[in-house]
Amino acid sequence: MIWEVTIIVFLMLVAIVLILLEIFLLPGITIAGIGGFLFAAAGVIYAYSVGETAGHITLFLSLATFGGAFVWLLRSRSFNRVALKTDVDSKLTSSRDLGIEPGDEGVTLSRLAPIGKARFKGITVEAKSMDELIDENTEIEVVRVDGYNVLVKKKEQSDIHA
Repeated sequence: MIWEVTIIVFLMLVAIVLILLEIFLLPGITIAGIGGFLFAAAGVIYAYSVGETAGHITLFLSLATFGGAFVWLLRSRSFNRVALKTDVDSKLTSSRDLGIEPGDEGVTLSRLAPIGKARFKGITVEAKSMDELIDENTEIEVVRVDGYNVLVKKKEQSDIHA
């Protein structure tokens, strides 16, 4: 009888620890969560195979222990060391807010295939070519600004010779 109780207690404690790790430390469904579920199922099934009373006691005590540990971990400050506390207060500035307008001229900083980096008025932005690949260090012109997208084309070279 002592061995059965030892096996049940071991299975349920491992299950509770793995499930709490899954909830508090490991994002998503991981091996710890699956393992915790399997250990819990094995512990309860084994307890019911020992006897109905043992199964009921195991189920009740494991749920109470899990609930108590869950509440204790939520209230304790033990996870403050690993919890993310950074507030993100920055915002994405649209190209229009930066003052980039249709007709502005600039130069590509990387190849636009079809998206790459370009510089207009000393501001580096992500630009999108309208129809063709544009090589690095090519003069370009803004065709349209849609929120965060700057649509560009190659600057037309004038053939006027003085």
